[in-house]
Amino acid sequence: MTYVNPDPEPRLSTGLEPGGGVPPGETPPAESSMPEAGPQDLLSNPAKGWAKGPLALIIAVVVVFAAGLLGYALALIY
Repeated sequence: MTYVNPDPEPRLSTGLEPGGGVPPGETPPAESSMPEAGPQDLLSNPAKGWAKGPLALIIAVVVVFAAGLLGYALALIY
């Protein structure tokens, strides 16, 4: 993969003042897309999916509820 610099070349960009400013009425250069993905930021963008704690809690509640229904059904039979 080749790396392409996403910043425009200041000497070749029209309408830029010294220092990179844009004069009033002038459209700034378009932003180019980045060809490569950057590093994965796990602090502000956590991994998707179910966490182990909430999933274990949901399974435990379902098991207790099913056991209660089974016990109620057995109590009605006997």
